[in-house]
Amino acid sequence: MNKQFVKSPKVYVRDSGLTHTLLGLQTELQLYGHPVVGRSWEGFVIENILSVLSHGTQVFFYRTAKGAEIDLILQFPGLDTRWAIEIKRNIAARTSQGFHIAKTDIGANKCFVVHTGTDRVSLSQDTEGIGLLDICRELQDVVSKNAL
Repeated sequence: MNKQFVKSPKVYVRDSGLTHTLLGLQTELQLYGHPVVGRSWEGFVIENILSVLSHGTQVFFYRTAKGAEIDLILQFPGLDTRWAIEIKRNIAARTSQGFHIAKTDIGANKCFVVHTGTDRVSLSQDTEGIGLLDICRELQDVVSKNAL
């Protein structure tokens, strides 16, 4: 079976405060009711994750023509490790069939769904739901071990 891959850039606005200001969003209630809230959370998470990565870490977005996608793929320098990270603006972490297809396509070693909560839960044999602070700590551990 041949897979058709789509090559296209994905634009992230990494400064969520700037986004909210430009849209005139001044309260949490305004933000939560606005269609930008999911993309804003995604940009915020990506900005935080990128801030803890070591130089040389390759960062990708993955999407097939049929819609299987992963928000963030991390390939660490000097390691044969690939992480698949899905970002969801929900307290409960959930995965989609497209995520499972995509993580198999890319050969991910570790898979995470970053959610707005703080619980760390197993979603499947190889995928964990995790909060933003915990994923950043996981990444710092990888960076510090790889720097030795």
